Amino acid sequence: MALSDKRIYLASRSPRRRELLKQIGVQFELLLLREDLRRGADVDETPLADESPGVYVLRMARAKAATAVRQIAYRGLPQKPVLAADTTVVFDGQLVGKPEDAEHAARILRAFSGREHQVLTAVAIALREQVETQISVSNVWFRELTEADIRRYCASREPLDKAGAYGIQGRAGAFVTRISGSYSGIMGLPLAETVELLQKFDIPLS
Repeated sequence: MALSDKRIYLASRSPRRRELLKQIGVQFELLLLREDLRRGADVDETPLADESPGVYVLRMARAKAATAVRQIAYRGLPQKPVLAADTTVVFDGQLVGKPEDAEHAARILRAFSGREHQVLTAVAIALREQVETQISVSNVWFRELTEADIRRYCASREPLDKAGAYGIQGRAGAFVTRISGSYSGIMGLPLAETVELLQKFDIPLS
């Protein structure tokens, strides 16, 4: 590929992932997958029986990347590496996905109050048959949350589209007392691991 063509596809609807790629100077085009189960999602995100959280997020990231590769071929798009990612939250050994509604988000936040949880983000980059993956695991501690804290945050609607019912880069940043791991990974795209993958595909950072 000529240097001017060294862009990637981003197979994600997340504005946080777009921001993080721009932060490190990666040029990309969006390649959106369907995520609405009512209309038929492109990737089934149901965990398998006895599947560990780490295996699950890696499988999801690989599945999203592989689906995007098939779309590129089906639509006759120019061949470029495609980046996909998956983030999940783990509390007491259980996967915590996106909340169904505000009340569900409130229940999740009450559980996290004054406790530690983990955030796992897997990244996959694929080009034709080549797929490379990385995973980031971070620990996050919340302060004790009051019912008023939880009510105000849920009323903002910020938790509703986020794994674990919060975004660390938003208002919920005030809930976090300590992290161990990758801040960008908690946001949804661990930059150190992503750069390592991009280098395998000779993608420059501008």
